[in-house]
Amino acid sequence: MTTEQVKQLIAKGEGIEVEFKESYNSLARSVYETICAFLNRRGGHILLGVKDDKTITGVNEASIPTQLDTLAKDMNNPQIITPTFYLATEVIDIDDKKIIYIYVPESSQPHSYKGNTYDRNEDGDFKLSNQKLITDLYIRKQECYTENKVFPYLDMSDFEDEQFELAKKLVKTNRIDHPWGSMTNEEILKSARMKLKDANTGKEGYTLAAALLFGKENTLASVLPHYKTDALCRIQDTELYDDRDDIRCNLMGAYYRLLAFIHKYLPERAYLEGTQRISLRDMIFREVVANLLVHREFSNAFPATLTIYKDTVVTENWNRPYMNGRIYLDNLKPHPKNPTIANFFRQLGWMEELGSGIRRMYKYCPLYVKNSTPVIEEGDVFKLVIPYNPINDGINENEGVNGGINERVNQGEGVNYRNEGVNSESEGVNYRNEGVNSESEGVNYRNEGVNTKTLILEIITKNSGINVIELMERLERSKTTVERHIRTLKSEGKIEFRGAPKTGGYYKL
Repeated sequence: MTTEQVKQLIAKGEGIEVEFKESYNSLARSVYETICAFLNRRGGHILLGVKDDKTITGVNEASIPTQLDTLAKDMNNPQIITPTFYLATEVIDIDDKKIIYIYVPESSQPHSYKGNTYDRNEDGDFKLSNQKLITDLYIRKQECYTENKVFPYLDMSDFEDEQFELAKKLVKTNRIDHPWGSMTNEEILKSARMKLKDANTGKEGYTLAAALLFGKENTLASVLPHYKTDALCRIQDTELYDDRDDIRCNLMGAYYRLLAFIHKYLPERAYLEGTQRISLRDMIFREVVANLLVHREFSNAFPATLTIYKDTVVTENWNRPYMNGRIYLDNLKPHPKNPTIANFFRQLGWMEELGSGIRRMYKYCPLYVKNSTPVIEEGDVFKLVIPYNPINDGINENEGVNGGINERVNQGEGVNYRNEGVNSESEGVNYRNEGVNSESEGVNYRNEGVNTKTLILEIITKNSGINVIELMERLERSKTTVERHIRTLKSEGKIEFRGAPKTGGYYKL
């Protein structure tokens, strides 16, 4: 959340999704009623240090650590919030004052504060005293979200222990004292609201969300037989495919496999944002992958697909639409499709608040490809189109497929690249006759395989300022190998290193 975005929220004033609290010296206890109401309705933004009339009073800086600690402990205390819920917070500087920003996503479960259930309308928070209203809330939550389906016979042996360890490492990277870091695997599932009681049968069990995030492949095949995500490369062969990854593992594993598939075929384009060098490819496609995995309606057998064409990447997944047609920034109305899974991805640092991913795509796509914008269409099928390699962009049209082929050749995988072709004896790789022309497409092959030194020089030529780690990722070669060729190129006077040791990179002379 930027200072400008906070100012826009304040200017907008309080409403069904915005609430102000003063909280100068201590945490306002009424904040929990608002949190509970936001969780039960459609989420919202809380600003601590702002009065109801939009006056920015700020929060006493000395009290901020205590207020944040109190909030974290109370949100993890079932005597206060039931079920418990972890919230992300930020401290924002505005007009020489500090305010605390709390984003509360919509929850897929009903919540109560000290035994009372709250909901939200334009006038603020209100306590549900009518049993029918409380029942309606439970029914609305239970029926809307497939991720809440309870499987009473699942136990911890159905989940992958490695994914829990990965989750602990990732959350502690974002926040060193994150409570999940010291929890058992079962405690994490309970804290993340992935162990529930079925309102119809009364049986308790782990949910579909738990299976999707942590389940073994056999577990997923049992609870959701049609589940899969298809990654296809159709740069050369548009009728079938050049390459495919049929992904049936859990969502955490799928996230990494989809990003690896993208890295294999899409060109890298660096960008200097302020003083930080960022990867435009990663900034865009991390959001694309997270959107594909998180906002999918899993009850439908329609497979989620990511397809790389010659100049676009297209994703499609089944959807429960809240509008129909093209989505732009001015008509964007974010609505969670799987709030529990989305919140889990947020804790891992793989996504931010609802709607921020689409805003990020609109921000970085024109930088990745000049004057381009993403095409986002919502309907029964949610479709996303990202341009990546148009004609006259100044990038070799086949850079994406060359990058992918180079990476596979470098691994020495012995990949059969579809049919009859040129057999490179030392690498054991078959290419189609019409697949790759090494001279016309800017890839230099030696008779016995790939000239790594030449590839490094070409990558540096196209990506000025690239460092050794990025070269290792692009080539999938060891640090020792990359540094050896770097030394040779420097001694030949073809490249040089510029900048500070930790932030600089290599440039062609």
